[in-house]
Amino acid sequence: MMMTHYMELLSLDQPWNLIFYMVIPVGLAELLVATEFFTMYNIDDKNSAVRKVNRLIGIVLGFYFTALVIYFMINIYPGIKWRGSADIIAVTSYLLGVFPLLSIALLEIGVIGKNLADRAKLKLHFCLLITFLVVGHVAMIFGMVDPTITGWKPSQGEMMHMDHEMNMQMPTMDRSGMDMPDHDENKTHVMDHSGHDMQGMSGHDHSKMSH
Repeated sequence: MMMTHYMELLSLDQPWNLIFYMVIPVGLAELLVATEFFTMYNIDDKNSAVRKVNRLIGIVLGFYFTALVIYFMINIYPGIKWRGSADIIAVTSYLLGVFPLLSIALLEIGVIGKNLADRAKLKLHFCLLITFLVVGHVAMIFGMVDPTITGWKPSQGEMMHMDHEMNMQMPTMDRSGMDMPDHDENKTHVMDHSGHDMQGMSGHDHSKMSH
């Protein structure tokens, strides 16, 4: 199965890319959603602990995701060779999430919405959060699609690159306890040599997505 750049980014340099690009922003967004409901329930209590936590999460998430997108746009985006419409939708939707999240952070620190009433401010906050959840889920859905389904046809070099990346992520088989017959010594040597090669390749630096 071929991957979109969205999935390839998350699969490389495990587990760090997955943590930085998915676990942290999605985890913070889920916490923001949870505290948002409590905030809406106690809408008149502006000084509650939940409201303070909600505000802190909004600020941290907004600026963290903004920094993440800036890094992506500088170091990864210029080299992307699109793999069909699913790839474009997935990556673009992910990047669009910066607008509602940064707006939430700016709203919380008073850069925007200064003159809004408390209820209007909470309503805007909630709408921005819903917008992020929508574009985030669109990115996830299209990011998991095989790009060939939408008409993209990979070149020979791209197929070799994909196969190479998948092989790099396969765990090395443990053959220390295998008891091979004497007449299979040559075969054993080949297997051991293959395992050695895979182990060596797994140490390569994949901190940046290949294109």
